Amino acid sequence: MRKTMRTRIFFYFLIVSLSGILLTSLSILWGFEGRFNDYLLEGREKNINLIKEEILNEYKQTGSLQSDQVVSILHDQAMTENLYYEIYNSNGKILIETSSMRKMMENMGHRQDSEANYNSDTYNLSVDNSIIGSLQVYYQEELVAEDFSFFQAIKRYVYAAAFFTVILSVFFSILFSKWLSAGFNKLSVAVQELQKHKWNTRLNVEELTEEMKALGWSFNNLASSLSNEENLRKQFTADLAHELRTPLASLRSQIEAFQDGIWDPTPERLQQSHNELMRLVRLVNELEKLLAAENPQIKLNVSNIEANKMACFLKNQFDSIFNEKGVKLQILNSGKELWFRADQDRVIQILTNILNNALQYTSPNKRVVISVLEKNDNIGFVVADEGVGIDEKDLPHLFERFYRGDKSRTRKTGGIGIGLSIVKALVNAHGGDIQVTSELNNGTIITILFPRN
Repeated sequence: MRKTMRTRIFFYFLIVSLSGILLTSLSILWGFEGRFNDYLLEGREKNINLIKEEILNEYKQTGSLQSDQVVSILHDQAMTENLYYEIYNSNGKILIETSSMRKMMENMGHRQDSEANYNSDTYNLSVDNSIIGSLQVYYQEELVAEDFSFFQAIKRYVYAAAFFTVILSVFFSILFSKWLSAGFNKLSVAVQELQKHKWNTRLNVEELTEEMKALGWSFNNLASSLSNEENLRKQFTADLAHELRTPLASLRSQIEAFQDGIWDPTPERLQQSHNELMRLVRLVNELEKLLAAENPQIKLNVSNIEANKMACFLKNQFDSIFNEKGVKLQILNSGKELWFRADQDRVIQILTNILNNALQYTSPNKRVVISVLEKNDNIGFVVADEGVGIDEKDLPHLFERFYRGDKSRTRKTGGIGIGLSIVKALVNAHGGDIQVTSELNNGTIITILFPRN
């Protein structure tokens, strides 16, 4: 039999149920038998005490140990209770006996028990601390006649109840195992569908148990991520083809114009062709940088970096090009030294890319501010500009390759479209975090955090 989850759950339920039924049934039988024996013992003692009291009352009234009432009670107990008596006086002479009735009862078919099955007890009869005689009682330890039949009936009822409970246990074990494994079966089917590249596969989480809902949500999130990754892959392929097609088409038309003699290879036209070629070179270089940054085995030359000094270094590097456009670049130092460990060249590459973007989309007479930030166990930088901002719907896609929120932007303004993808990859390689908040026409704030150690 296959060791499926449903099979294991079924056997676990069945074992627990059968163990409970077995223990309960045995407890009932043993407990009932013991209590029933105690009940019979108490009844026997009660009957014996009744005989003793009757004999003593008769002796007190008449001075004799025997009477018709005593004999009647002795015969009744012999017939109904299977108790037989012998009454002796103080001299040991037998006065009344019903023990001989045992043989007669056996011959009549009322008793099926042998002589050896009987036990006997002797009780002294005394009045005022004076022994006036003795009472010999014969009885059976085992259950007999009606008592035995009653006990056997109880056992049959217990066995029948246990049997039907076993049937119900098997039924409900099958039912519960199917119900408990239903969520896993649905998940298994969904995973198989996902393996067939059916990216729209989703689980109906509301149909799952509370314990399975978290797993269902995780699966749906994974399916959504894979679907998005597939869409990104297709979009990346299309964007890459578009990025390559434009300069190649332009370069091809120019070369064919030279070949057909339509254009003369003047320096200006050769420069135009060279510019298109360099666009291709830059695209390949940027792609190489992105692949290098996304390489999980990227090697970082980690060293101690002081955040305020890094901000001042960047200001010195960018002051001239910011001034050339008329945009003011400001530095807000933290007022104290803040050290963190990172690859200095990579940090400069990250912040350079961010500052270039801020400069491109910030109009003259506006400003860009670099702040040093300390947050929990992280040290970072905040670059806030007063540029055109980013639409809210474009923020989730900001770090996707070749993504441009405004499709009408020219290549000159928008760049190649993978700069922020490189930034994201390098920040992730450091184990850091990057966050972007923006509002159209009010500017953008980018926060970059690096682990302190």
